[in-house]
Amino acid sequence: MSKIDHSLFSADEHALQHAYGDCPECSAKLQIRSGRSGPFLGCSRYPECHFSKPLHEFEYTQVKEIEGSQCPQCGAPLAVKKGRFGLFIGCTNFPQCHHIEKLNRPGEALLACPACKKGQLHKRSNRYGKSFYACDQYPDCRYVLNFEPVPQPCPCCGWPLMVSRTSASGPFLQCPQRECQHKVKV
Repeated sequence: MSKIDHSLFSADEHALQHAYGDCPECSAKLQIRSGRSGPFLGCSRYPECHFSKPLHEFEYTQVKEIEGSQCPQCGAPLAVKKGRFGLFIGCTNFPQCHHIEKLNRPGEALLACPACKKGQLHKRSNRYGKSFYACDQYPDCRYVLNFEPVPQPCPCCGWPLMVSRTSASGPFLQCPQRECQHKVKV
């Protein structure tokens, strides 16, 4: 019968320590941990030491540099980039410069925000991919709709828009105001 070399089982422990390094705060080994935003590197002495850092420092890819464009903050060229929430325009001098702009899609019909009357409602998506409509004046205006807005005033309360919904009986429009909730068949 052959003997098993038990030193092979502990060798991977030392290899991982060199792969992730030591905690800069307490010198303990760093390990991959899991959180609500996904995996990250954290100190193995948690909760005594709270050091953590993301596995991927900056999650974006540069799609194409925009010729003749200039960042209003630092003067570097701008580029179309792909990030966690889709395409956007950003400075090529990132992470020193954090200038970003929305990528306006042609034909995107925007409605005026009925709450603040200053902003526009934009279609957005959360980190799980679910769409919602929010005012672009956030955080001053926190108006949010979970269903697609339709520029038709509510016949009951007069609110300037309704939302498009669907049920088993077919599509209908509904007033987004909690006090009203008036429904109109389409």
